[in-house]
Amino acid sequence: MPGSTTLGPGHGVDAIDHPDAQRMTSVMQELHRLLTAAGPERLTDAQVTALCGGEAPSRDEFTAWVERVARQLESATA
Repeated sequence: MPGSTTLGPGHGVDAIDHPDAQRMTSVMQELHRLLTAAGPERLTDAQVTALCGGEAPSRDEFTAWVERVARQLESATA
C-alpha cells in the first residue's frame, strides 16, 4: 500500500504509516550511534540489557541487528 511500510513475516502482517516508518528509522539510527559511540554518550552494557528485555545479548550482535534494521527501514522508506 502506498504511504505505508509492511512489517513481517509472522502470524500476521502489520503496516505502519510512512511517517511512522521514517521516525522508526531515525530512532534505530540514533540507537546505533549510541551503541557505537565513544565516551559518555555510549550506552552501557546494563542499558543494552534493559533494552533487550533483561536478556544479556552480545553487544556486538545487538549492534549489528540495530544497524541492519535501520538500513532495511531506510531503504523501505526511501
